Amino acid sequence: MAIFAQTAPKAATIVMEQTLTLRYRHFASLDMLDEADARLVAKARQALACAYAPYSHYRVGAAARLASGRIVTAGNQESPVFPAGLCAERVLLFRHMAEAPDDPIVTLAVTSESPDRVCTPCGGCRQVMADVIGRQGRPFRLIMSNARNAILVEDASVLLPFAFSLD
Repeated sequence: MAIFAQTAPKAATIVMEQTLTLRYRHFASLDMLDEADARLVAKARQALACAYAPYSHYRVGAAARLASGRIVTAGNQESPVFPAGLCAERVLLFRHMAEAPDDPIVTLAVTSESPDRVCTPCGGCRQVMADVIGRQGRPFRLIMSNARNAILVEDASVLLPFAFSLD
């Protein structure tokens, strides 16, 4: 049995180099946030109470301000059947898109109990954020915080510049 390999004719190789720049604001204290953002982070901190994390012991709370002004919250939910649990961000985003997809998210805040490390979304959450931004047709701001400080990006999709898409 013969196996033939085909090679494409050599064409001029085009190499394009680009640079990605990530703009964000770091707040050394939560007191530096504007009033609306500080309230949203406080709501995310309250949502830590509904987090269920008996395995990782890493409790995360999330809160989103919608265009209507309504605030929705969620906490991460773990299962002994790993990886059946979900991060707080995905619990909130999936719930919101199932209940009120016509009321877009304006700002999402995520926080943890960590006194030192700002809570940043995992890769799966970043992908779901990109999906939600696509579905709602507009970006949303993301505040990542801990008990003391925060990082703010104006468009959550910048955290995953090469998001997966079926388009």
